[in-house]
Amino acid sequence: MADSESHGRTAEAYRVSDKECESFERDGYVHLRGVLSEDELVELEQIYQRFLRREIEVPGKDFCDMSETYDQPLEDFALINVMLPRKYHAPLRNNIYERRAASIAKQLCGSDMVIDYDQLLAKRPGREDAVFEWHQDMAYWPDTPDTRTASFWLAFDDSTLANGCLRFLPGSHREDNLRAHHPLHTDREKSHSLVADVDPQRDEVRPVPIARGDVTVHNERIVHGSGGNTTDGWRRAYVIAYRARETVQLEREMGFTHSHNDSSDVLGEVGFASQERKQR
Repeated sequence: MADSESHGRTAEAYRVSDKECESFERDGYVHLRGVLSEDELVELEQIYQRFLRREIEVPGKDFCDMSETYDQPLEDFALINVMLPRKYHAPLRNNIYERRAASIAKQLCGSDMVIDYDQLLAKRPGREDAVFEWHQDMAYWPDTPDTRTASFWLAFDDSTLANGCLRFLPGSHREDNLRAHHPLHTDREKSHSLVADVDPQRDEVRPVPIARGDVTVHNERIVHGSGGNTTDGWRRAYVIAYRARETVQLEREMGFTHSHNDSSDVLGEVGFASQERKQR
């Protein structure tokens, strides 16, 4: 059997097995192998690197360090975050990753799933401080009636314990309420990042190393984060989140776009009452 077929990959789609669907429902995430081929990765990687070199303009707070405050000097960035790259570089839209991820999102969450936002996350080599703190995605977002989400995390580099792979608290998406979150740097005006309450003595922490070309897909409520990069290489990821069409429309009507440049009034309403949001 060809390698692409063994991974469930076809020219435009990716077939998710029943077992993988069950993992997504049970654990709140699933690891899918070989979603992109090496040739497909190389083509996207060229655009990715242009963003990191700042050859493609990304205005304001949409190019920032997710581990630090907004006033961090560019040369000191540890965890480079590029929000909404498809907005700032139109040729990125409808790429093969988007198309395969769309097919997976529909299998996991329903036929009405569309792109809500995308994001690039790159940890510099040798930066133990390139930590993405524990959080639940929904803590960053407005409350909506339909919360179904499939958030994709594509590895451009083998993602390992040493360079800061994703870590999940499996099953935490089934808790009745979101966990309490607080701003990483005391004030959302200083930094976008939130931190969830996690107790290592109580919570099961599950690191999920994945290979270049693999993805994880996770639920909007699962608690997750990642550690620093202690290696001499980059750890680069490409995130795309799919939500129900009506949910995305409702967010936009609220003025919420997932840009860090959204008005402070919009962002200020998000996150702080998150622990009160009950599981639907």
